[in-house]
Amino acid sequence: MHAPPASGTPDPPRPLVVTDDPELLDDLLRLSAAAAVEVTVAHTPAHAGRDWSRAPLVVAGSDLLPAIADLEPRPHRNVVAAGRDGIRYAAPDHPAGAAARRIGARAVFSLPEDEAALAELFAESTRPRSGHAPVLSVVGSRGGAGASLLAVALALGGARAGLSTALIDADPLGVGLDVLLGEEHAPGTRWGGLLGRQGRMDWAAVRSALPVVRGVALLTWERGPTRAVPTPAMRAVLTSAAHGADLVVADLPRALDAGAQEALQRTTTALLVVPAALHAVVAARRITPRLRDHVADLRVVTRGADADLPASDIARALRLPLAGDIADERGLPSALDRGDTPADHRGSPLAGFADGFLARLRAEAAAEAEPGAEADR
Repeated sequence: MHAPPASGTPDPPRPLVVTDDPELLDDLLRLSAAAAVEVTVAHTPAHAGRDWSRAPLVVAGSDLLPAIADLEPRPHRNVVAAGRDGIRYAAPDHPAGAAARRIGARAVFSLPEDEAALAELFAESTRPRSGHAPVLSVVGSRGGAGASLLAVALALGGARAGLSTALIDADPLGVGLDVLLGEEHAPGTRWGGLLGRQGRMDWAAVRSALPVVRGVALLTWERGPTRAVPTPAMRAVLTSAAHGADLVVADLPRALDAGAQEALQRTTTALLVVPAALHAVVAARRITPRLRDHVADLRVVTRGADADLPASDIARALRLPLAGDIADERGLPSALDRGDTPADHRGSPLAGFADGFLARLRAEAAAEAEPGAEADR
C-alpha cells in the first residue's frame, strides 16, 4: 500500500486500463502489480473520462477497441492495445486491429506472448520523463532504398545540433553502419557483446564501451556471421539509450524480426524510405500495415521524386504523412567506395533533410509541451 499524499497534494496520474473483459483485466492487473504500478480501471470508454488525457499510459483492451474508436478520443502519445485473442496478428480489416490504428495505438500486445514487454511498459510509464530521448526508426521499402544512409544522416544531424546521439544498427544482414561511416575498424563493443543482456543498463557505461564516431555512439555488428537481436537485448539497449541520450536513431530490417518489432514498439517516430519507383511503392504498400501495427507515428520519406512520380502521390498511395523528399545524391556510389559519408558534407541532400526534419521534431515537441496542450478535448 502507498501512503496517502499530503493534504492538498493531488494524486499522481496513474496508467489507465480500459477493458470489460474479466480475464484480460486480471492479466493486466497482474502485470501492473509485477511492475509495482497502481492503475486506474475503466470498464467502459465513457468511464475513462479525464483519466484518458492525464494518464501516462493508456492500455485499451481489444474487447472495447471499436467502442473507444467510435468516441474519437483525444490523441494520446502513449496509448497501446492489448488482448488475448492474437490481436497483433489480426487481418487489416479485423475490427479490433482497425480500431487500434484509429485510436493511434503505438503498439499492439498479444498476451501471453508479450507479457514481459507490457510489464516493462507499465514500469516505464511512471518513471520521470526527464531525459527520455525520442527514438527514430528508419526502414526501407526495399533493398537499396537508402534507409541506412538516412539513419546515419539523422544521427550525424543530431550530433551537429549538440545532442548526445545513439545510432543503433539493428539490421543483422545490412552492410554495417560503421562501413557507411568509414569507421569499420574503430575499436569498441559490438552487438556480440550485448546480445545476452537483459534489464536496464547504465547508458554512460555502455556509451563508453562503444565506438564514438563524430560525436555519435554507434552500436553495430562484428564482421562475420550475425544473428537477429533477441527481444530482451533490444529492450535493454533501447531503454537505456532513451534514458541516457538526447536522441536515439535505429536502422531496422525490412523483415521485422522480434527484435525489430520490439524496437518499433519503443519508437517515437518511424520513417519508411521509398524511392520514387513503382516497384518500390508496391513493396512499401506491403510493409506499411506491419509497421502500423507497432508504431503510431509512421511517416514516409521519398527519394528522387519528380514530376512523373511526385512525393505527394507516393504518400497518398500509402496513406501516410509525407516527411519530405530527398534528392538524389551526386556521386553517391563512388563516395561510398571511398569510405566517404555524404551526410557529412554541406549541401548534401541527406544532411539537409536530416537537419530540417530534426528541427521540425523539436518544434513539434515544444508545441506539445506548451501549457494546455494536454487539456481535455
